[in-house]
Amino acid sequence: MEGAIVITGLVVLALIVSIPCGYIRQNYPKYSFMWFLLIHLPIPFIVLLRIEAGLSWHIIPLTLGGSIAGQIIGGSVSRRRKQNVKAP
Repeated sequence: MEGAIVITGLVVLALIVSIPCGYIRQNYPKYSFMWFLLIHLPIPFIVLLRIEAGLSWHIIPLTLGGSIAGQIIGGSVSRRRKQNVKAP
């Protein structure tokens, strides 16, 4: 049970760390250097946390899913904020 809590925490942390990167990524042209950098920036941090927690590579798909979800959430928040600013 304790391992499940650690895995869940790591996935949630991957999601939270990726939200700001997804938010900022929306300000750059698609496939530009900064766009790629902001997508990959949280990955070394997440890998370090996974290794420090003593988790195997089998957890990578879960943390990758959390990171992708964070990028999507951050990007959609940025788009919505831009739409709300232009609306009035």
